[in-house]
Amino acid sequence: MKHLGRIAVATIVALLPAAALAHAMLDRASPRVGSTVTAAPKELTLWFTEKLEPAFSTAEVRNAHGAVQSGKAHVDSNDRTELHVPLKALPPGTYAVSWRVLSVDTHRTQGTFSFTV
Repeated sequence: MKHLGRIAVATIVALLPAAALAHAMLDRASPRVGSTVTAAPKELTLWFTEKLEPAFSTAEVRNAHGAVQSGKAHVDSNDRTELHVPLKALPPGTYAVSWRVLSVDTHRTQGTFSFTV
C-alpha cells in the first residue's frame, strides 16, 4: 500500500511542471515586442499560449507622458488566444504596452513591453 502512495505522489509531482506551463503567456504581438514600425498601427494584437477569459483580460498602450493611447481591449470571439486593442492615432514616439490576462484555467499573468513608431 505504501508503494501505491509513493506512485501517486510521484505522478502528482511529475504533472506539476505541465500545469505551470498552462498559464496564458504572451506568444507574440503585432507590432512586435521591441520593434520599430514606420507606420502607426491602428490596432495592437497580442497572441497568447492559452485561451483567455474575455471579462478579465485587458491591455493598454501609453505614450512617453503616460497618457493612454488605446481603447478597450477585447478577446477575439473566433480565436480566444487573441487580444485586440484599438489604438488612437499614434504620432512618432515610444509606446509602453501593459497587459493582464486570465486564462481559462484561471491563472492570471501580466507583462509589459514597448514598441516605437
